[in-house]
Amino acid sequence: MMNAPAPRSRKRPQMIAAALVVGTAAMLGLSFASAPLYRAFCAATGFGGTPRTDLAGAPSPGERVLTVRFDANVARDLPWRFEPEVAKISLRTGETKTVYYKVANLSDRETSGQAAYNVTPGQAGAFFVKVACFCFEEKRLGPHEAEEWPVVFYLDPALEREEGMRGVREITLSYTFFAIKDSAAAKTSETAIAKPKG
Repeated sequence: MMNAPAPRSRKRPQMIAAALVVGTAAMLGLSFASAPLYRAFCAATGFGGTPRTDLAGAPSPGERVLTVRFDANVARDLPWRFEPEVAKISLRTGETKTVYYKVANLSDRETSGQAAYNVTPGQAGAFFVKVACFCFEEKRLGPHEAEEWPVVFYLDPALEREEGMRGVREITLSYTFFAIKDSAAAKTSETAIAKPKG
């Protein structure tokens, strides 16, 4: 005569469900924290072609002269015109330069954007040091407003000792602006829609 299987504990499915909820919440929290942490790591180390940031100032000039090209892009959902004032410059390592980007809001409303940036070739990112940049913060433009934004940077003379940089004569600094949705404006319009007319 066969024994009937023991009834399953009711606590086990509840424990599995609780573990899944906690695990999902932890993964969600990490996903929000990972982008700023990764960006800070890249900015500090130049990893992945991300320019380093430095407020201490440039070292003494080096020997090599390189060409730096400037690239500007705007995501489709942001109605801005964005372009560098000059397409390229030549500079000596350790020499601090300031270049300007022209930007204009082509729409009839206030819009916000945030720039993502990169340096190519990728190994140059560790030696491309930005002292000041519009890309460090969210930018906001009024209807048809136009501005000029500076980027202050230098090329670290340490690149002259880097084997992977020996054949590099040209570096490209590339920016892409992405739209930032204005949550305050969205809430205001939602409230206006929700209010009864009267």
